[in-house]
Amino acid sequence: MNPFDFSGKTVFVSGGTSGINLGIAHAFARAGARVAVMSRSQDKVDAAVKELQAHGGDVAGYSADVRDPARVEEALKTAHARLGAIDVLVSGAAGNFPAPALGISPNGFRAVVEIDLLGSFHVLRAAFPLLRKPGASIIQISAPQAYNPMEFQMHVCAAKAGVDMLTRVGAIEWGPAGVRINSVVPGPIADTEGMTRLAPNAEAERLTRESVPMGRYGSKQEIADACLWLASPMASYVTGVVLPVDGGWSLGGTSVASAGMKQALSAGKK
Repeated sequence: MNPFDFSGKTVFVSGGTSGINLGIAHAFARAGARVAVMSRSQDKVDAAVKELQAHGGDVAGYSADVRDPARVEEALKTAHARLGAIDVLVSGAAGNFPAPALGISPNGFRAVVEIDLLGSFHVLRAAFPLLRKPGASIIQISAPQAYNPMEFQMHVCAAKAGVDMLTRVGAIEWGPAGVRINSVVPGPIADTEGMTRLAPNAEAERLTRESVPMGRYGSKQEIADACLWLASPMASYVTGVVLPVDGGWSLGGTSVASAGMKQALSAGKK
């Protein structure tokens, strides 16, 4: 029996229309799952659904802003009615921009917290009644800023630290129902909007890449593979874990990345 065969399973990916999260949706679709994606932009939803349908499975897409709990609940209930009980929930919606603490407006700080932290809570809370119990797996896409302080990222550090605490508390409260919840923490991942923002020029990219012990950026497929494992029977006794998938970057390289951002921001002011 192939533990990574998700035929007959339903996977819902919040923020699943671009970047790492779309890569995760592709991986589950290739593994045979019924896949639903959700994000704010209807155009992105439509484009992602068209891409995912190429794998031949049942695909659905929904437009909703994770900051709006009513819309999130509506999207999840609609997906549940069409595709059945949710076996795997991936909560990955996020927002970020580099800025010094004194350069972040109250609205800017609030926006990141509302998308990353409150948005994650809205998704988890609305999804719980619709999960397959026992047996469901929740995977949150976090960030190393959750546990490594990083310059120009006060807003993200605060929000993602909260996301990982949602994971830990959720593991305690929902474990008796047979629901597992874990966080995956991507390091620098190639061809993503996040790294374009955090390492916007060649020098910042070089500094970041060299700060990774494995000497390279990761791929979206490597993050997706970690999610497939966490959602599989191979990880049936794993819950409440914050799992870095970062080539060792969180062991110390994030300080070098801060230097790269500082250099990039300084260059932008000239």
